[in-house]
Amino acid sequence: MVICVGAVRGKLREPRDQASESAIVDRCRKQDFEAFGQLVDAYQNRVFGFIRRMVTNADEAADITQDVFIRAFQNFDRFDGRCSVRTWLFRIAYHLCVDRARKNARAPHEVGLYDPTDGDEVDVADSRWQPEQLVIDEELMSIVEEGIRSMSEKLRSVLILHDKEDMGYEEIAQTLGLPVGTVKSRLFLARAHLQDVLKRYMETGA
Repeated sequence: MVICVGAVRGKLREPRDQASESAIVDRCRKQDFEAFGQLVDAYQNRVFGFIRRMVTNADEAADITQDVFIRAFQNFDRFDGRCSVRTWLFRIAYHLCVDRARKNARAPHEVGLYDPTDGDEVDVADSRWQPEQLVIDEELMSIVEEGIRSMSEKLRSVLILHDKEDMGYEEIAQTLGLPVGTVKSRLFLARAHLQDVLKRYMETGA
């Protein structure tokens, strides 16, 4: 089974409602390749996007994405429907990312506890009519991405699921198998870490 990551363009064709998703899931449990292809079309770009931010190499991210859907297809009989298909796929993706990191002997870099009470925020000016600012903004985005990669996998996964995938606390908790309170605390620490990274970047006068 070959998953063509990035092949789907435009709006994701996710199942329109719970009933349609349930029908597709029932067919997937029967190893229906056409039904499973619909789920791949709907979710592969989002799954890849999540994994791409969890690992540094695009080829590695593509490999893991393919593994996610192969694993899902092989184990659809174990999907009990207590969570959404999206949650289930992201859960598989998260665990495969953690497994790959362990195999590659990449010890996660744990961030410290930062004091969020100083109230400092970083404001980025509107650069639509300032070409020179675009260069700065690109560098700033690079700093943000590097800040995300420097987090532990525990913090990074929560931040990506919440801010990039628009998941609520409950769905993130289901995806990662965590209490909601833990999700909130990790998101708080992840944002504090990024705030600290941006403060240090701005203080250098870059």
